[in-house]
Amino acid sequence: MSDTNGSPSTSGFNRRNFMAAAAGSAVAAPLTARAADAPMDLAQTQDPSLPVDVTLRVNGQSKPLTIDARTTVLDALREHLGLTGSKKGCDHGQCGACTVLIEGRRVVSCLTLAVAAQDKEITTIEGLSSGGNLHPMQQAFIEQDAFQCGYCTPGQIMSAVACVNEGHAGSDEDIREYMSGNICRCAAYPNIVAAVKQAAPQIQKG
Repeated sequence: MSDTNGSPSTSGFNRRNFMAAAAGSAVAAPLTARAADAPMDLAQTQDPSLPVDVTLRVNGQSKPLTIDARTTVLDALREHLGLTGSKKGCDHGQCGACTVLIEGRRVVSCLTLAVAAQDKEITTIEGLSSGGNLHPMQQAFIEQDAFQCGYCTPGQIMSAVACVNEGHAGSDEDIREYMSGNICRCAAYPNIVAAVKQAAPQIQKG
């Protein structure tokens, strides 16, 4: 290699080798440090393939479960607790058939991990009725014929209860807007709006 004047280097210093060595040291140092810390990190991180223990509060009862860490609330309800009222529709959080209430807020349970809902109050369609009496929203859906095939109905009812509790049942337009996350392939939308309007006053009275 020649220096900037074009004459051969006689000092034994090679700029290209020096730059390569410097770059290598910069990369190697963090890698070495990371490798040294690896055993500690691995010891502190639980193997994601191992089952985890969770306790779900469902319809007022505590349900201890041992499940895969990736289990959704929907699958925990259906596959582990036998509560099949919440339906698996699109499994992408787009149809609303799986809607449940968590701490009073409507949630698409197919996208919510069970471990994230631990110790929070989960209400499903099975938990709405009381002492054999239907919830006002359930009764309104029957009286207004607000379903056809019925597959989306549990999610529609849960979302409708939340819609009222959120204060969004004051007009047909509000109801349509705040129920728009729940799809009815049978297109029973006018009857759903009527059911929400019918049940709203009774729910608001407590």
